[in-house]
Amino acid sequence: MRSDVQRSPKLSPGDSVAVVSPSAGLPALFPAPFELGLRRLAEEFGLVPVCYPTTRRMGATPQERAADLHAAFADPRIKAVVASIGGDDQIRVLPYLDRDLLRANPKPFFGYSDNTNLLVLLWNLGVPAYHGGSVMTQYGRPVAMHALTLDTLRAALFESGPRVLTEPDRVDCVVGNWADAGTFTREPETEPAEPWHWHHADRRVEGRTWGGNLEILSWLLMADREILPPDAYEGCVLLLETSEEMPSATEVHRILRCMGERGLLRRFPALLVARAKAWNFDRPLGPAERAAYRKDQREAVLRALAEYAPDTMAVFDVDFGHTDPQLVLPYGGLLTVDGPARRITAHY
Repeated sequence: MRSDVQRSPKLSPGDSVAVVSPSAGLPALFPAPFELGLRRLAEEFGLVPVCYPTTRRMGATPQERAADLHAAFADPRIKAVVASIGGDDQIRVLPYLDRDLLRANPKPFFGYSDNTNLLVLLWNLGVPAYHGGSVMTQYGRPVAMHALTLDTLRAALFESGPRVLTEPDRVDCVVGNWADAGTFTREPETEPAEPWHWHHADRRVEGRTWGGNLEILSWLLMADREILPPDAYEGCVLLLETSEEMPSATEVHRILRCMGERGLLRRFPALLVARAKAWNFDRPLGPAERAAYRKDQREAVLRALAEYAPDTMAVFDVDFGHTDPQLVLPYGGLLTVDGPARRITAHY
Protein backbone atom coordinates (compact mmCIF):
# COMPACT_ATOMS: atom_id res chain seq x y z
CA MET A 1 0.00 0.00 0.00
CA ARG A 2 1.33 3.42 -0.91
CA SER A 3 2.30 5.64 2.00
CA ASP A 4 3.51 8.77 0.24
CA VAL A 5 0.21 10.70 -0.11
CA GLN A 6 0.87 14.16 1.27
CA ARG A 7 -1.12 15.35 4.27
CA SER A 8 -4.04 17.50 3.21
CA PRO A 9 -3.46 21.13 4.27
CA LYS A 10 -6.42 22.66 6.09
CA LEU A 11 -8.16 25.90 5.21
CA SER A 12 -9.19 28.89 7.30
CA PRO A 13 -12.15 31.26 6.84
CA GLY A 14 -11.20 33.94 4.32
CA ASP A 15 -9.13 31.58 2.17
CA SER A 16 -9.67 31.54 -1.58
CA VAL A 17 -10.77 28.35 -3.35
CA ALA A 18 -10.75 27.70 -7.07
CA VAL A 19 -14.01 26.63 -8.71
CA VAL A 20 -13.31 24.81 -11.97
CA SER A 21 -15.20 22.82 -14.60
CA PRO A 22 -12.74 20.17 -15.82
CA SER A 23 -15.52 18.07 -17.37
CA ALA A 24 -18.30 20.35 -18.60
CA GLY A 25 -19.23 24.01 -18.20
CA LEU A 26 -22.72 23.21 -16.95
CA PRO A 27 -22.88 26.40 -14.83
CA ALA A 28 -23.56 28.13 -18.17
CA LEU A 29 -26.69 26.03 -18.70
CA PHE A 30 -27.90 25.89 -15.09
CA PRO A 31 -26.81 29.06 -13.29
CA ALA A 32 -29.26 28.69 -10.37
CA PRO A 33 -27.59 25.80 -8.49
CA PHE A 34 -24.17 27.16 -9.38
CA GLU A 35 -24.78 30.64 -8.00
CA LEU A 36 -26.43 29.12 -4.92
CA GLY A 37 -23.38 26.92 -4.41
CA LEU A 38 -21.02 29.88 -4.68
CA ARG A 39 -23.07 31.78 -2.09
CA ARG A 40 -22.94 28.86 0.29
CA LEU A 41 -19.17 28.57 -0.09
CA ALA A 42 -18.97 32.19 1.02
CA GLU A 43 -21.76 32.35 3.61
CA GLU A 44 -21.69 28.85 5.17
CA PHE A 45 -17.93 28.30 5.03
CA GLY A 46 -16.45 31.79 4.90
CA LEU A 47 -14.43 30.98 1.79
CA VAL A 48 -13.82 33.11 -1.30
CA PRO A 49 -14.70 31.26 -4.53
CA VAL A 50 -12.59 32.13 -7.58
CA CYS A 51 -13.89 31.14 -11.04
CA TYR A 52 -11.76 30.62 -14.16
CA PRO A 53 -12.27 31.22 -17.89
CA THR A 54 -13.89 27.82 -18.58
CA THR A 55 -15.81 27.45 -15.31
CA ARG A 56 -19.02 28.87 -16.84
CA ARG A 57 -18.38 28.02 -20.48
CA MET A 58 -19.67 25.03 -22.42
CA GLY A 59 -17.54 23.62 -25.21
CA ALA A 60 -14.14 24.53 -23.79
CA THR A 61 -11.32 22.47 -25.24
CA PRO A 62 -9.41 19.95 -23.14
CA GLN A 63 -6.36 22.23 -23.37
CA GLU A 64 -8.33 25.21 -22.04
CA ARG A 65 -9.72 23.18 -19.14
CA ALA A 66 -6.23 21.90 -18.34
CA ALA A 67 -4.94 25.48 -18.34
CA ASP A 68 -7.53 26.43 -15.71
CA LEU A 69 -6.40 23.54 -13.51
CA HIS A 70 -2.77 24.60 -13.89
CA ALA A 71 -3.63 28.18 -12.95
CA ALA A 72 -5.62 27.06 -9.91
CA PHE A 73 -2.97 24.71 -8.54
CA ALA A 74 -0.05 27.04 -9.26
CA ASP A 75 -1.60 30.11 -7.57
CA PRO A 76 -0.37 30.23 -3.95
CA ARG A 77 -3.44 32.25 -2.96
CA ILE A 78 -5.69 29.31 -3.83
CA LYS A 79 -5.96 26.85 -0.92
CA ALA A 80 -8.29 24.23 -2.46
CA VAL A 81 -9.73 23.32 -5.86
CA VAL A 82 -13.44 22.43 -6.16
CA ALA A 83 -15.21 21.01 -9.21
CA SER A 84 -18.43 22.72 -10.26
CA ILE A 85 -19.88 19.38 -11.36
CA GLY A 86 -18.96 16.26 -13.35
CA GLY A 87 -19.67 15.33 -16.96
CA ASP A 88 -18.25 12.75 -19.34
CA ASP A 89 -15.25 14.35 -21.05
CA GLN A 90 -12.55 14.75 -18.42
CA ILE A 91 -10.52 11.83 -19.71
CA ARG A 92 -9.51 14.05 -22.67
CA VAL A 93 -8.01 16.60 -20.27
CA LEU A 94 -5.56 14.15 -18.68
CA PRO A 95 -2.93 14.17 -21.49
CA TYR A 96 -2.56 17.96 -21.19
CA LEU A 97 -1.96 18.08 -17.44
CA ASP A 98 1.50 18.98 -16.15
CA ARG A 99 2.22 16.32 -13.54
CA ASP A 100 5.26 18.15 -12.18
CA LEU A 101 3.24 21.33 -11.63
CA LEU A 102 0.47 19.47 -9.80
CA ARG A 103 2.92 17.53 -7.65
CA ALA A 104 4.86 20.68 -6.75
CA ASN A 105 1.69 22.56 -5.69
CA PRO A 106 -0.35 20.09 -3.63
CA LYS A 107 -3.70 21.33 -2.44
CA PRO A 108 -6.92 19.43 -1.77
CA PHE A 109 -9.18 18.76 -4.75
CA PHE A 110 -12.90 18.07 -4.31
CA GLY A 111 -15.01 16.22 -6.86
CA TYR A 112 -16.63 12.93 -7.83
CA SER A 113 -18.35 11.24 -10.80
CA ASP A 114 -16.34 12.20 -13.92
CA ASN A 115 -13.83 13.87 -11.60
CA THR A 116 -12.68 10.34 -10.80
CA ASN A 117 -10.23 10.98 -13.65
CA LEU A 118 -8.52 13.73 -11.66
CA LEU A 119 -8.80 11.88 -8.37
CA VAL A 120 -6.94 8.89 -9.78
CA LEU A 121 -4.25 11.07 -11.38
CA LEU A 122 -3.71 13.04 -8.15
CA TRP A 123 -3.54 9.78 -6.16
CA ASN A 124 -0.73 8.65 -8.45
CA LEU A 125 1.09 11.93 -7.73
CA GLY A 126 0.57 11.73 -3.96
CA VAL A 127 -1.64 14.85 -3.94
CA PRO A 128 -4.47 14.79 -1.35
CA ALA A 129 -8.06 14.90 -2.49
CA TYR A 130 -11.65 14.25 -1.42
CA HIS A 131 -14.35 12.21 -3.11
CA GLY A 132 -17.38 14.48 -3.22
CA GLY A 133 -18.31 18.08 -2.59
CA SER A 134 -19.16 19.59 -6.00
CA VAL A 135 -20.56 23.12 -6.16
CA MET A 136 -23.78 22.57 -8.10
CA THR A 137 -24.88 19.37 -6.38
CA GLN A 138 -23.80 19.47 -2.72
CA TYR A 139 -23.37 23.22 -2.11
CA GLY A 140 -26.25 24.06 -4.47
CA ARG A 141 -28.82 21.69 -2.93
CA PRO A 142 -32.30 23.27 -2.88
CA VAL A 143 -33.38 25.09 0.32
CA ALA A 144 -30.43 23.96 2.45
CA MET A 145 -27.35 21.76 2.38
CA HIS A 146 -27.89 18.39 4.01
CA ALA A 147 -26.54 18.39 7.57
CA LEU A 148 -24.43 15.24 7.08
CA THR A 149 -22.91 16.60 3.87
CA LEU A 150 -22.18 19.88 5.61
CA ASP A 151 -20.55 18.05 8.52
CA THR A 152 -18.14 16.00 6.40
CA LEU A 153 -17.32 18.99 4.19
CA ARG A 154 -16.38 21.03 7.25
CA ALA A 155 -14.20 18.15 8.45
CA ALA A 156 -12.48 17.87 5.07
CA LEU A 157 -11.89 21.60 4.71
CA PHE A 158 -11.04 22.71 8.23
CA GLU A 159 -10.45 19.80 10.62
CA SER A 160 -7.97 16.99 11.24
CA GLY A 161 -8.39 13.62 12.87
CA PRO A 162 -10.84 10.69 12.83
CA ARG A 163 -14.60 11.03 12.43
CA VAL A 164 -17.08 8.14 12.60
CA LEU A 165 -19.44 8.31 9.62
CA THR A 166 -23.16 8.59 10.36
CA GLU A 167 -25.88 6.57 8.64
CA PRO A 168 -28.81 8.78 7.60
CA ASP A 169 -32.42 8.07 8.54
CA ARG A 170 -33.71 9.32 5.21
CA VAL A 171 -32.22 9.89 1.75
CA ASP A 172 -33.24 12.02 -1.21
CA CYS A 173 -34.94 9.93 -3.88
CA VAL A 174 -36.30 12.37 -6.48
CA VAL A 175 -34.45 15.43 -7.76
CA GLY A 176 -35.96 18.62 -9.08
CA ASN A 177 -35.46 20.13 -12.51
CA TRP A 178 -32.69 22.74 -12.34
CA ALA A 179 -34.40 24.69 -15.14
CA ASP A 180 -37.45 25.19 -12.89
CA ALA A 181 -37.01 28.05 -10.40
CA GLY A 182 -39.54 26.35 -8.12
CA THR A 183 -37.09 23.51 -7.54
CA PHE A 184 -35.04 25.74 -5.26
CA THR A 185 -38.01 26.74 -3.08
CA ARG A 186 -38.81 23.22 -1.80
CA GLU A 187 -36.91 20.42 -0.10
CA PRO A 188 -36.07 17.39 -2.28
CA GLU A 189 -38.36 14.39 -1.92
CA THR A 190 -36.98 11.80 0.52
CA GLU A 191 -37.58 8.19 1.55
CA PRO A 192 -36.46 6.01 4.49
CA ALA A 193 -32.83 4.95 4.17
CA GLU A 194 -32.07 1.25 4.05
CA PRO A 195 -29.31 0.46 6.55
CA TRP A 196 -25.80 -0.20 5.35
CA HIS A 197 -25.34 -3.86 4.40
CA TRP A 198 -22.20 -5.60 5.72
CA HIS A 199 -20.52 -8.61 4.08
CA HIS A 200 -17.69 -10.61 5.74
CA ALA A 201 -17.79 -8.12 8.61
CA ASP A 202 -15.46 -10.17 10.81
CA ARG A 203 -12.35 -7.99 10.75
CA ARG A 204 -11.03 -4.46 10.98
CA VAL A 205 -9.33 -2.94 7.94
CA GLU A 206 -7.49 0.37 7.77
CA GLY A 207 -6.14 1.57 4.46
CA ARG A 208 -5.84 4.43 2.03
CA THR A 209 -8.80 4.93 -0.27
CA TRP A 210 -8.82 4.54 -4.04
CA GLY A 211 -11.51 4.08 -6.67
CA GLY A 212 -14.46 6.34 -7.46
CA ASN A 213 -17.13 6.17 -10.12
CA LEU A 214 -17.28 2.67 -11.60
CA GLU A 215 -18.11 3.77 -15.14
CA ILE A 216 -15.18 6.23 -15.20
CA LEU A 217 -12.79 3.61 -13.82
CA SER A 218 -13.86 1.33 -16.66
CA TRP A 219 -13.06 4.07 -19.19
CA LEU A 220 -9.62 4.58 -17.66
CA LEU A 221 -9.01 0.85 -17.92
CA MET A 222 -10.13 0.79 -21.56
CA ALA A 223 -7.98 3.80 -22.46
CA ASP A 224 -5.05 2.47 -20.40
CA ARG A 225 -4.82 5.77 -18.50
CA GLU A 226 -3.55 6.28 -14.93
CA ILE A 227 -4.27 2.73 -13.69
CA LEU A 228 -1.14 1.39 -11.97
CA PRO A 229 -0.02 -2.25 -11.68
CA PRO A 230 -2.33 -4.14 -9.29
CA ASP A 231 0.20 -4.39 -6.47
CA ALA A 232 0.16 -0.57 -6.12
CA TYR A 233 -3.28 -0.91 -4.48
CA GLU A 234 -2.39 -3.68 -2.04
CA GLY A 235 -4.09 -3.05 1.30
CA CYS A 236 -6.17 -0.08 0.13
CA VAL A 237 -9.89 0.46 0.69
CA LEU A 238 -11.79 0.45 -2.59
CA LEU A 239 -14.56 3.04 -3.11
CA LEU A 240 -17.12 2.32 -5.86
CA GLU A 241 -20.18 4.33 -6.88
CA THR A 242 -22.40 4.50 -9.96
CA SER A 243 -23.85 7.52 -11.71
CA GLU A 244 -27.24 8.96 -12.62
CA GLU A 245 -27.03 6.96 -15.86
CA MET A 246 -27.97 3.98 -13.66
CA PRO A 247 -25.93 1.16 -15.22
CA SER A 248 -27.55 -2.26 -15.14
CA ALA A 249 -26.47 -4.95 -12.70
CA THR A 250 -25.12 -6.86 -15.69
CA GLU A 251 -22.88 -3.95 -16.68
CA VAL A 252 -21.68 -3.50 -13.10
CA HIS A 253 -20.78 -7.19 -12.90
CA ARG A 254 -18.95 -7.10 -16.23
CA ILE A 255 -16.82 -4.12 -15.20
CA LEU A 256 -15.93 -5.77 -11.90
CA ARG A 257 -15.21 -9.02 -13.71
CA CYS A 258 -12.68 -7.20 -15.88
CA MET A 259 -11.12 -5.60 -12.79
CA GLY A 260 -10.91 -9.09 -11.33
CA GLU A 261 -9.28 -10.51 -14.44
CA ARG A 262 -6.74 -7.72 -14.26
CA GLY A 263 -5.90 -8.77 -10.70
CA LEU A 264 -7.24 -5.61 -9.11
CA LEU A 265 -10.15 -6.70 -6.92
CA ARG A 266 -8.23 -9.10 -4.70
CA ARG A 267 -5.79 -6.34 -3.71
CA PHE A 268 -8.44 -4.55 -1.64
CA PRO A 269 -9.21 -6.08 1.78
CA ALA A 270 -12.24 -3.78 2.13
CA LEU A 271 -14.74 -2.31 -0.31
CA LEU A 272 -17.34 0.43 0.17
CA VAL A 273 -20.14 0.44 -2.39
CA ALA A 274 -22.23 3.61 -2.53
CA ARG A 275 -26.01 3.69 -2.28
CA ALA A 276 -26.87 3.48 -5.97
CA LYS A 277 -28.73 6.38 -7.51
CA ALA A 278 -32.01 4.80 -8.56
CA TRP A 279 -34.06 7.65 -10.03
CA ASN A 280 -33.53 9.85 -13.05
CA PHE A 281 -35.75 11.94 -15.29
CA ASP A 282 -35.73 9.30 -18.03
CA ARG A 283 -36.12 6.45 -15.50
CA PRO A 284 -38.44 7.69 -12.73
CA LEU A 285 -38.54 4.49 -10.69
CA GLY A 286 -41.01 4.09 -7.84
CA PRO A 287 -40.03 3.03 -4.30
CA ALA A 288 -40.26 -0.74 -4.91
CA GLU A 289 -38.38 -0.44 -8.21
CA ARG A 290 -35.64 1.62 -6.55
CA ALA A 291 -35.19 -1.00 -3.84
CA ALA A 292 -35.07 -3.78 -6.44
CA TYR A 293 -32.51 -1.89 -8.52
CA ARG A 294 -30.21 -1.46 -5.52
CA LYS A 295 -30.65 -5.10 -4.53
CA ASP A 296 -29.64 -6.22 -8.03
CA GLN A 297 -26.56 -3.97 -7.81
CA ARG A 298 -25.52 -5.54 -4.50
CA GLU A 299 -25.94 -9.03 -5.87
CA ALA A 300 -23.87 -8.18 -8.96
CA VAL A 301 -21.00 -6.96 -6.78
CA LEU A 302 -21.23 -10.01 -4.55
CA ARG A 303 -21.02 -12.35 -7.57
CA ALA A 304 -17.81 -10.65 -8.68
CA LEU A 305 -16.35 -10.75 -5.18
CA ALA A 306 -17.19 -14.44 -4.80
CA GLU A 307 -15.12 -15.24 -7.87
CA TYR A 308 -12.24 -12.76 -7.63
CA ALA A 309 -11.97 -11.51 -4.05
CA PRO A 310 -13.79 -13.95 -1.75
CA ASP A 311 -12.09 -12.67 1.40
CA THR A 312 -12.84 -8.98 0.84
CA MET A 313 -15.08 -7.27 3.41
CA ALA A 314 -17.75 -5.12 1.75
CA VAL A 315 -20.19 -2.49 2.98
CA PHE A 316 -23.10 -1.65 0.66
CA ASP A 317 -25.35 1.40 0.37
CA VAL A 318 -22.88 3.74 2.06
CA ASP A 319 -23.89 7.34 1.42
CA PHE A 320 -21.20 8.73 -0.86
CA GLY A 321 -21.08 9.50 -4.58
CA HIS A 322 -24.40 10.23 -6.32
CA THR A 323 -26.33 10.34 -3.06
CA ASP A 324 -27.94 12.93 -0.85
CA PRO A 325 -26.80 13.17 1.86
CA GLN A 326 -23.33 12.74 0.49
CA LEU A 327 -20.56 11.81 2.90
CA VAL A 328 -17.41 13.46 1.56
CA LEU A 329 -14.56 10.94 1.95
CA PRO A 330 -10.77 11.32 1.96
CA TYR A 331 -9.33 10.10 -1.34
CA GLY A 332 -5.86 8.72 -0.72
CA GLY A 333 -6.39 9.36 2.98
CA LEU A 334 -7.07 6.74 5.62
CA LEU A 335 -10.37 4.98 6.16
CA THR A 336 -11.02 2.45 8.91
CA VAL A 337 -13.68 -0.19 8.24
CA ASP A 338 -14.47 -1.99 11.49
CA GLY A 339 -16.64 -4.99 10.73
CA PRO A 340 -17.33 -6.30 14.25
CA ALA A 341 -18.26 -2.78 15.43
CA ARG A 342 -20.17 -2.00 12.20
CA ARG A 343 -18.37 1.32 12.07
CA ILE A 344 -16.60 3.33 9.33
CA THR A 345 -14.16 6.03 10.39
CA ALA A 346 -12.76 8.62 7.98
CA HIS A 347 -9.44 10.22 8.91
CA TYR A 348 -9.54 13.84 7.77
